[in-house]
Amino acid sequence: MSKNKTLKLGAMIHGVGGGWADWRHPDSLPNASTNFDFYKEQAQKAEEGKFDFVFIADSVSINENSSPHYLNRFEPLTILSAIAANTSKIGLVGTVTVSYSEPYTVARQFSSLDHISHGRAGWNVVTSWLSGSADNYSRKEHPSHAERYKIAQEFLEVTKGLWDSWEDDAFLHDKETGRFFDKEKLHTLNHKGKYFSVKGPLNIARSKQGQPVIFQAGVSEDGRNFAAKYADSIFSGFEIKEEAKKFYKDLKRRAKEFGRNPDKLFVLPGIIPVIGDTQEEANRKQQEIANLVSIDKALHALGRPFDDHDFSQYPLDEPFPDLGDLGSDSHRGTSDKIKQMAKEKNLTLRQVAVNIATPKGQFVGTPEKVADLLQEWMEEEASDGFIIGAATPKGLPEFVERVVPILQERGLFRTEYEHDTLRGHLGLNIPENRYSKNVLQR
Repeated sequence: MSKNKTLKLGAMIHGVGGGWADWRHPDSLPNASTNFDFYKEQAQKAEEGKFDFVFIADSVSINENSSPHYLNRFEPLTILSAIAANTSKIGLVGTVTVSYSEPYTVARQFSSLDHISHGRAGWNVVTSWLSGSADNYSRKEHPSHAERYKIAQEFLEVTKGLWDSWEDDAFLHDKETGRFFDKEKLHTLNHKGKYFSVKGPLNIARSKQGQPVIFQAGVSEDGRNFAAKYADSIFSGFEIKEEAKKFYKDLKRRAKEFGRNPDKLFVLPGIIPVIGDTQEEANRKQQEIANLVSIDKALHALGRPFDDHDFSQYPLDEPFPDLGDLGSDSHRGTSDKIKQMAKEKNLTLRQVAVNIATPKGQFVGTPEKVADLLQEWMEEEASDGFIIGAATPKGLPEFVERVVPILQERGLFRTEYEHDTLRGHLGLNIPENRYSKNVLQR
């Protein structure tokens, strides 16, 4: 690890929280998921803490058993555009699925956000894994796991091609001659592939950072290869440091095999720190959150990565059921990990459900302990940084006010922004336009 390496930090703004009962906490705002003031204040607090970016997750399918945040929330690009107008430095990352979108539309949307924010946009590329999504988009069936990643690869190639429609200096704006743009610097993609046929060009110029930053969150074999080939940052869900280290090493190896600099692919586990003046206070705060989750809600939470499978049909206190291939066409990486954990630890269904639905204890403690753990994970190459989540509205402010100063004192995190684009914050180069003379002459 480089001696000068510093943490990358993102803030996940998740309305009433990612759990099934976070909204019931005394500090929570039941309408947070559609409360613009809440999002604005959280984003501004993250910017005060000099975070690299804020992140807005999404999905395109719900049912009556979905978590409260999923039932009623903002669409990512809409809320990020509003946040852009109320912040000036922090990156703006949003999820959009390639399974139920069109490349031309997505290219326009993210390029527009990139212009609105002066170069702060990032796209979390996902393949929708809930089969109910097909019913909302006039599709007869949901594509298989392997097919979704094939679609994703072509989708991203087309989108990146559209982002290069205009060379950086294509627009002349010469009032004397009447030349609005240089025709030789406008390029038509003319893509014809298996899944998409897109002519182009895109009707918006390249942005200040060239192209939005690409994020991804795959853990399966297909997901890892996709991330290693295309992503600038990958979100991971590993909660045990040794497992995180294996994932980190694997991603960096794959990136190198694709001819990339592995130091330019950032692995960012998602965590929910719980902070107290003492370990006992932090444990109490964590338990308060855990106590809000009933077993039926925990079973709903467990069912989500298995395409909302109904786990209430099985005995709670018998060994976790043999599910066969269930989950392989849904959230495969997560569902496989759950099945493996249950088998290796000989857990009951109740134990697995409670484990999935309640906050974990690794990053629970005093500000110094949480800072120690963040440093330890980075120095031992389990992560390049973290996505900071929160179960209550106070979670992010507490982290910014109590943990970030410790990281800054240790030289592990910036004290001021040195750049004003997301690529600048992450130390990523501006990608050259594929049609520029410099590229064509190589």
